[in-house]
Amino acid sequence: MPTELEELVEFLYHGNTQIRQIAAENLVPYSKTQPSVFKANQLTPVKDLKLLVKDYAPIARHVLEILINLSTESDVLASLAGDSSLLESVLFRITNPKEVNADLFAMLLANLAKSDLLSRLLTLERKPVSSLSESPIALTQLLTLYAKGANKSYNPEASFDYLAYLFADLAKFSSIATYLTGSSPPLINLLTPFTVHSSHPRRLGTASAIRNTFLSLPSPKTSLPPLIPSILPCLLYPLIGPDLPFSDAETELLPLELQYLGSEQKQETDPEIVGTILDILFLILARGGEEGRMAVKHRGTYAVLRELHLNFDNEEVRDKVDRVIQILMKEEAEVPAEAGKDSGGGMVTGEAQVEHEDEEEKMIQIF
Repeated sequence: MPTELEELVEFLYHGNTQIRQIAAENLVPYSKTQPSVFKANQLTPVKDLKLLVKDYAPIARHVLEILINLSTESDVLASLAGDSSLLESVLFRITNPKEVNADLFAMLLANLAKSDLLSRLLTLERKPVSSLSESPIALTQLLTLYAKGANKSYNPEASFDYLAYLFADLAKFSSIATYLTGSSPPLINLLTPFTVHSSHPRRLGTASAIRNTFLSLPSPKTSLPPLIPSILPCLLYPLIGPDLPFSDAETELLPLELQYLGSEQKQETDPEIVGTILDILFLILARGGEEGRMAVKHRGTYAVLRELHLNFDNEEVRDKVDRVIQILMKEEAEVPAEAGKDSGGGMVTGEAQVEHEDEEEKMIQIF
């Protein structure tokens, strides 16, 4: 005999809209505390929920919240990520500038990227979205959406901040890292400006995406140096505090857009984001060859790192600053030949190591 909760799940498929909505709303907390109720009969409820993302917006909202929570379950994740019909439904709706649940679709995509199956976004072609991008590549459409959609400028109901976590996971694939950096202009430029932004998920996700991209590049000595002029200002800007005591000579070395920062300048306060940016600088120095190291060195990076070490009250960050400075200031002959090579998923030089971040902790749940 079905329990009351199992009966409530069955009401998701009721012909009455109000009953479906009430059932969906009341089931959201159970998707976190009792996910097993949605796995009955070989995930039959999950299969039905995948269809309900196309229901009326108020119902679809709660259905998406349920799926976001359930996607932390490995068997549910496999079912969702492998469903091409669901993926197209998500892409169709998230790129619609009038979709009121677009941010929930972004959260769902971010969680689905925990499955390697979502790497097919690189090769998945679909109809271009006229208001967004002429490209038929799903990944390019999402990158453009992330850039154009910041601050609700594409869709007044959505900011698309959580797409940053999607890109951070996808960037672990060398093919996607190459795709992000290989075009002219590089598609990664759609991400880099958001190391500075009011949204914490956008800043952290962007920094993680850049770090994972640079970690995954198969030919970093040729791929990284051309990126430095455009990306370095985006990396140094959040590390700089107000009215830092740079000498005139040090100021002149900085990228032009960083030379006139005043008392209104705000330094990034989250040690995790600062640490991730330092990881990126380390990867450029360790993997970008002498050309990359000198390009970073000759753009005022040392002065920024020096002041960060003096003023940022976090020992882990200071340790990372020390490691970056060590490789920044070494002479060419002193930089180990193996510096920055991929070894078991991490970049190693001496004791310094940067690894692909475990994005598992950033699985989004609706409470």
